[in-house]
Amino acid sequence: MKIRSRHDAIVRSLRRNETSTIAELMQDVGASRRTILRDIGALRDEGFVIHSEQGRGGGLQLDPQSVQANARLSVAEVFALLISVASMRAAGNLPFSGLADAGLAKIEKALPSDKVRDLRRFLDCLYVGRLASQVDISNMGVMDPDLLSTFEPAFLGQLHLRFQYRDAKGVVTSRMVEPQAMLILPPLWYLVAWDSSREDFRYFRMDRISEPECIEGTKFKRRHVPFEDHIRPIRGLPR
Repeated sequence: MKIRSRHDAIVRSLRRNETSTIAELMQDVGASRRTILRDIGALRDEGFVIHSEQGRGGGLQLDPQSVQANARLSVAEVFALLISVASMRAAGNLPFSGLADAGLAKIEKALPSDKVRDLRRFLDCLYVGRLASQVDISNMGVMDPDLLSTFEPAFLGQLHLRFQYRDAKGVVTSRMVEPQAMLILPPLWYLVAWDSSREDFRYFRMDRISEPECIEGTKFKRRHVPFEDHIRPIRGLPR
């Protein structure tokens, strides 16, 4: 687990429990005692107020006010929320869509203007549609958790992506492409990219992508992706 993810997991655990021990955090996060203690120190340096009870087996308590003062969402995190809502709506499985949109609108208001600009540019690359009934989803895998954080600089900076791709037959190849769009066809997600070696667009299932890497100094121009009529862009943020 990456440091930021581990810190977030510790904060969530402390928020949910009135008191948590180091041993409990070790189990929740899957890290050593030394790592947890170091993470607690780092969180305190960020401004989180974490009280310690003295004595063997003593617990840790998080001041909830410090969470409200320090919680910040990145562009990628807000984008993840937006695409999750969009994909559930596309699948017809979002019973509380009004509340979800209202909550996302409040998040938008709290974002600095530069992050709002980045978020809108990110959204310009997002499309949603319906998956054809004949597509086999029986072998659907789990998406790499590092994928979205790699997409952010690649899409915003228009930089090439390098990754390992496993095709339907299980053959793995190394690919370097120009990321042009993200396509949600519930329950599958695709990276739509221009493949210079093939001089054409390619659709890569995100659950088959591994080891994603953003390549610095490899700028490219946005291309028009010829989507079918039933695929539509997701424009703007909820109001």
